[in-house]
Amino acid sequence: MAAGLFSHRVSDLCLGKPALRSLPVAATVGDALSALRSSEDSFLSVWSCDHRSKAAAAASHEGGEGGECRCVGKLCMVDVICYLSTEDSLSSPLEALKAPVSALLPKIPGQVVHVEPSSRLVEAIDLILQGAQNLVVPIQTRSTRRKQHQKLSSSTGPITVHKGEEFCWLTQEDVIRFLLNSIGIFSPIPARTIDTLGLISTEVLAVDYHSPASAALEAISRSLVEQTSVAVVDVEGVLIGEISPSTLACCEETVAAAVATLSCGDLMSYIDCGGPPEDLVRVVKERLKERNCRGMLEEFEISSAPSNSSMSSSSDEESFSSPNTRLARSGKYSRSHSYSARMVRRSEAIVCHPKSSLMAVMIQAIAHRVNYVWVIEDDCSLVGIVTFSSILEVFREHLENLE
Repeated sequence: MAAGLFSHRVSDLCLGKPALRSLPVAATVGDALSALRSSEDSFLSVWSCDHRSKAAAAASHEGGEGGECRCVGKLCMVDVICYLSTEDSLSSPLEALKAPVSALLPKIPGQVVHVEPSSRLVEAIDLILQGAQNLVVPIQTRSTRRKQHQKLSSSTGPITVHKGEEFCWLTQEDVIRFLLNSIGIFSPIPARTIDTLGLISTEVLAVDYHSPASAALEAISRSLVEQTSVAVVDVEGVLIGEISPSTLACCEETVAAAVATLSCGDLMSYIDCGGPPEDLVRVVKERLKERNCRGMLEEFEISSAPSNSSMSSSSDEESFSSPNTRLARSGKYSRSHSYSARMVRRSEAIVCHPKSSLMAVMIQAIAHRVNYVWVIEDDCSLVGIVTFSSILEVFREHLENLE
């Protein structure tokens, strides 16, 4: 059984995975925002070259032209929200959209790593443990999918194609899910408790319930990079909830106004599924006025107004393609009334106890589509966090002993 696991290649984990949606590194923040609005995917890949149609890519390949393309980053709506929450962006949000997309990318090297499909699974695990948060793997273009991909490309942004290949993400969750199929190899580890395995990390990203949400910006950005979340606690260290990047990623970009003006506790209520409470919408407007953030106030008032279904879709598309487009539009590209359009989690934190088994924690995290589980005591005081990364470290050590 162990020999079978060692024989697995990265390509085995890529079966059925969708091709990446791409954005050239020369794009602007406004371009990224437009692409995120129109895409069904929560994330976009940023590449160091412009990608063309399949036909153009094939022609250049036959002619021996075209240089190497590299994915240099991964971004989502959380990156845009954090960027627009800064003081400069609040005062002139439309001007902020003209900045290069590189302004959204984390300045941490090695976050995205290219991997060959023939690489061994254990090599992919080693890369993740060395700090790679996302592995980019080429997947062979299939002729049966060509027409479907061309249709998707026209409606949700370009699919990354280079020399006849498409690419997909390989994440920590993908690896954990795959290892669950061979969980017996790791016996008796999965049955042991997370505290005896030393999996509970006390280095958590946490903010006080009453503290300004703007003070949590760095923690939110870091949690996105580390694929965790920000715990919201009271003065006694009791876990109240969380500010999750996966929840923020499904919001519209004008949530930046809420981040800049509300407390952490109020922000949790604001981004919870179902839409922001009217009383908090009024608070955000009042505080934007007090701070004289006219640019963001104007955009926020447009996004929080009732949608007008009679608006011309052609004018929406016209403004959508412009880098000077308003931040949030009513109609087909707006997220202000589409909180249920994607899988959105509530702000309630996913928790376990120190005596929970590793297997139970893994299944709990996968069931909720998160890479972590908070650890609490019986009185709900926060103990720490268990992450997929720490779990992979334990599994890799076990595999080393089997090699």
